[in-house]
Amino acid sequence: TTAAALERFTVNFTITNLLYTSDLENPDSAKFRATQRSMNTLLDHLLKESSIGPAFKGCETTDFRYVPGSDRDQTRVDAVCTYSKEPGAAPLDRVGLYHQVSNKTR
Repeated sequence: TTAAALERFTVNFTITNLLYTSDLENPDSAKFRATQRSMNTLLDHLLKESSIGPAFKGCETTDFRYVPGSDRDQTRVDAVCTYSKEPGAAPLDRVGLYHQVSNKTR
């Protein structure tokens, strides 16, 4: 039997009520680490409740970015998520997953 492979996918979104500050540029800052922990927890909760839930392993927020033209009142978030893909399983339905998560975060 072939073991399941760990597959990665990226998640990018904008938080419209998180003020972007220079602390979010520094992965060693307390603000970056605290916000990263919060984002990881929220993403994990959302994706565990989605169609990939049983195969979902976790997300790691990698970056926070300024949204040009937003007066710094919005922050872009980049994360890498991992799931277990069984041999022969269909590819990840990225569009379907996007709609599931989007509908829960309006």
